[in-house]
Amino acid sequence: MKNWPWPAPENDGAAKHIIAGTRLPDVALPATFGAAVNLARFQERAVVFVYPFTGTPGKANPPDWDKIPGAHGSTPEAEGFRDTYAAFQVKGYEVFGVSGQTTEAQQAFAERNGISFQLLSDAKFTFADALKLPRFTAGRHTYLHRLTLIVRDGVIYRCIYPVHPPHTHARDLLAELAGAAA
Repeated sequence: MKNWPWPAPENDGAAKHIIAGTRLPDVALPATFGAAVNLARFQERAVVFVYPFTGTPGKANPPDWDKIPGAHGSTPEAEGFRDTYAAFQVKGYEVFGVSGQTTEAQQAFAERNGISFQLLSDAKFTFADALKLPRFTAGRHTYLHRLTLIVRDGVIYRCIYPVHPPHTHARDLLAELAGAAA
């Protein structure tokens, strides 16, 4: 997929409050590996990519998904992090994905797509509420806008918003981190 065929998100300023030095909320999130993960207490460097929704083969996407700028791309984005995961680890970064989907949906997705890092469920929007993460609605459901947090010892030192295109985001971020003293 060379060009991204779906509408690109615009920077609407909805994440401008997420600035360097912001502490992550002290919230334990259910994880695909079993034990809950509290990113505020994770004492290492991490890339936390927030994504709206990963679909299930044979099931329809949420209503009007194709028309919502930035909605499409969670699967290719996660696969990009899957494919570059070892390189992020070599650079000293753990990778986490966060969405409002249930842990069960995330586990099924991880198995289907060979995701070897943890996906964290914020189905109750506790993490999202504490950080005031941007959202959108489709049908009767709320979804998190796609963004990425670069974190060290539970503190954000960079927020990337909006993320576009999602299918090259992991590779682009890795190249950027390789060229910077992060």
